[in-house]
Amino acid sequence: MTPSQPEPWLRGPVPGIPTLLQPAAHAFLLALEDVEVAVSDVSVDQLWLEPGGAASLGFHLLHLTGSTDRLLTYARGEALSASQRAALAAERVLAPPYPLLDELLIGWCNTVEGALSQLAATPETTLNESRLVGRAQLPSTVLGLLFHAAEHAQRHVGQIVTTAKIVRGIGSGGANS
Repeated sequence: MTPSQPEPWLRGPVPGIPTLLQPAAHAFLLALEDVEVAVSDVSVDQLWLEPGGAASLGFHLLHLTGSTDRLLTYARGEALSASQRAALAAERVLAPPYPLLDELLIGWCNTVEGALSQLAATPETTLNESRLVGRAQLPSTVLGLLFHAAEHAQRHVGQIVTTAKIVRGIGSGGANS
């Protein structure tokens, strides 16, 4: 996103996305753009720094990708695969060697592309269909899961934007270094 370009929701409908899912598509596109800008110049050390015990940028990028993938899986009415369960476990116990920023960004970009494809393939007539979430089989709907995936991504992107500013300040001799 450039200063002269409005946010995705002000650029008009995303081609191929059903009308009721446009807000989710716009949220995913904004999340992608904001992440790319926020972490564009962070170092490897900054990527994994946990300022004041807060989650690292790297964690948020891993979690964005994994949680979005998991929520979209539930929206399709599917159970998590063994690899998705392993990714979830790995998010909880991060240990070296850590993924590189480029790998994390590619993963997030691919996840957003997959989310947009799934939104495009979701008939509006299915949005109120029941879905079960997690091992506890908690109740939701297709729309509830798609909306939550988008808003959950936005929540972590906000944390990424803020954490990136903090770790840059620490690295440059800012107020809390």
